[in-house]
Amino acid sequence: MQEKTFTSPRGTVHYWIAQHCDPQAVCLVFTHGLTANHWMFDHQVAYFRKHYTVISWDLPLHGASRPYADFSFHHVATDLDAILRQESIPAAVLIGQSLGGYACQQYALNFPEKVLAFVGVDTSPFGLSYYSQSDKFWVRQVEWMSRCYPHNKLVTAIAKEVAHTKRGFDNMMAMLKPYGKKELCRIMGIAYASFLRENQDTAFNFPVLLTLGEYDRFGKVPQYNWAWAAKTGYPLKIIPAAGHNGNVDNPVVFNAVVEDFLDTYHLI
Repeated sequence: MQEKTFTSPRGTVHYWIAQHCDPQAVCLVFTHGLTANHWMFDHQVAYFRKHYTVISWDLPLHGASRPYADFSFHHVATDLDAILRQESIPAAVLIGQSLGGYACQQYALNFPEKVLAFVGVDTSPFGLSYYSQSDKFWVRQVEWMSRCYPHNKLVTAIAKEVAHTKRGFDNMMAMLKPYGKKELCRIMGIAYASFLRENQDTAFNFPVLLTLGEYDRFGKVPQYNWAWAAKTGYPLKIIPAAGHNGNVDNPVVFNAVVEDFLDTYHLI
């Protein structure tokens, strides 16, 4: 993977690309979740780069893409589009985990003609009808409630909450390591506030696959996914022996599920 950057007045965003030898190869873009980084998709990059051009990146405010000013999902989508234009990639398959799924949906709203397909990995839907007033109230409390925990207990609790396996736990702990407590809590507050502010109804005209870890108990993510699938008809595949970071907990099954989806729509 070659590390590259894109710089805007908001900050410098880092991404990694493995360019396939076939210039016509489909591009897969992997977008990680909240307080993580591109390491989340190491198992997917290694697997899919054989047949695809693959991009993973550190979302603004995360990993190497800090500092970053004026975070919003609209700005995240704009930055991703700039990266794809910089690489002369006209359209891509978007694969986003949790918060990364929000970024993918915003990109699809802004640039629908540039999305070949979307895979939502233990994420939640854009759409006003899915979220109750109680849901929105508790999301607003995440930042200050997180500040009540000692730093070590906070990061350990986060990693335990999202992982079902030791591999998943170790991966999340490594991704959390660069953040101090104040920054970690602030990132969560900014990201969730942006979602509440920017959430809107959607209607996508490209293939969509939803995946959900068998043991995902992160907030109401399972309930949101079942409601999302019921309302839209999108297929929802359960990843066995996996939690919220399902692609890390069980990469073999996850990769096979995504590969089958891509093959179904001849995205290869």
